Amino acid sequence: MGGHDHHAAPYTVPKASIYKIEACPQLMEVQSALARQGLRDPWLRNEVWRYDPKLQGTHASRARAFFGRGFLLGFGAFALTIAAEYALGGGSSHGDHHADEGHGKH
Repeated sequence: MGGHDHHAAPYTVPKASIYKIEACPQLMEVQSALARQGLRDPWLRNEVWRYDPKLQGTHASRARAFFGRGFLLGFGAFALTIAAEYALGGGSSHGDHHADEGHGKH
């Protein structure tokens, strides 16, 4: 129904063995802090993907993506709005219609 192929996976799940805690200094600190208390987290490697710059990017690249996303579209909409204001006459006399009414003269 609907032409969808329900048997093919839309993505492949990576093997858990590719994630190494040793590749992530932040998680190595967590692992050593747990070891000092006599504890061990067998699921800690499941968090490695969060700290991998190849997957998540650096702080600077994420900031550029966050602030840059939509900037060109927003600036284009801003320019179009300003152009429409002046084309329709709203920009030339905006706020000046009370200047010649003689307020303050008795």
